[in-house]
Amino acid sequence: MRTHCKTRLLSCILFAVLLSGCTGKEQTPQNRDSESNTQPTDQTETDDGSLDAVSFEARTLDGTSVSADLFSQSRITMVNVWATYCGPCLSEMPGLGELAGAYDPDDFQLIGIVSDVTEDAGENALQYASDLVSETGADYPHLLLNESVSLALLTDVSAVPTTFFINQDGQILDTVIGAMDKSAWEEKIDAFLE
Repeated sequence: MRTHCKTRLLSCILFAVLLSGCTGKEQTPQNRDSESNTQPTDQTETDDGSLDAVSFEARTLDGTSVSADLFSQSRITMVNVWATYCGPCLSEMPGLGELAGAYDPDDFQLIGIVSDVTEDAGENALQYASDLVSETGADYPHLLLNESVSLALLTDVSAVPTTFFINQDGQILDTVIGAMDKSAWEEKIDAFLE
């Protein structure tokens, strides 16, 4: 019971933070690597100067259990954090769906995180999110929110959509805040794969 209440509270807080981020307009993408738009992460450096790997366990919208081990399946994983109420998120999802199938899975994979639907959400919320995925053609795995995912990936997320690029060792390479069109994402993906 205590864990359930803690998860609900965490979900409510995250939902409120994310709600304040999506303005209903396409946002200007901001890269974490640029000096003026640095987005901190909870990753810490190891003794050799590399970043610790992201770690979590979650369930996808279709009920599959996954962990951060999924990052080892591709050279680059694009993690797109979206919400069911976010117009810019939904607008970019058809292009993301096309990109998800355009690359060799050994090189690139795309994962979504539904930031406003928790693992213990009711059937209506799960069905609504599933319907949005179908309508937008975003045919790739979508993680549901839980405490593990929140702590591993979403502690510094202040707006949706937010997208992370993660290498096969589970290290976050870049963060983009805001929606972009398919060709802009393609350029970014190709640059990581060079």
